Amino acid sequence: MASGNIITVEELADLHQPGQRLFGLDLGTKTIGIAVSDGLLRVASSLETIQRTKFSKDVARMLELCGKNKVCALVMGLPLNMDGSEGPRAQATRAFVRNLAQLTELPVVFWDERLSTVAAERVMIEADMSRKKRAAKIDAAAAAFILQGVLDRISHIDAHNQG
Repeated sequence: MASGNIITVEELADLHQPGQRLFGLDLGTKTIGIAVSDGLLRVASSLETIQRTKFSKDVARMLELCGKNKVCALVMGLPLNMDGSEGPRAQATRAFVRNLAQLTELPVVFWDERLSTVAAERVMIEADMSRKKRAAKIDAAAAAFILQGVLDRISHIDAHNQG
């Protein structure tokens, strides 16, 4: 593929085999939030937040987790501007994925992550989670929110194809 390992949600739905999982990633400047799906692609759960240090070290940890969790693809939150355009953060995310493609064959789906952190924080506040705990878990929770969006889309695709 000219674009490396980038695929669409529809291609992902076709690629998935029962029992395989997906990772959702929320790439920040200081952390990488990671969420994992169940093997049926129904539910996303927060997994871990990696404190970013060096690209190779960060990716090594991420790929180690991928192996342990039977991950078949990655869902990368794409931080678009509110008007839908791509700014510096989206470009940095695309650069991260280009570099990642050198190290793994895992396909990547980009997913619009606008407001994912806001939504994740709202849920945490409603759960009466302290500010300190929210700060430690927000990136993984945002990753779960991003991943759940893709899981819901796949479920919709599957229902449409069966109906």
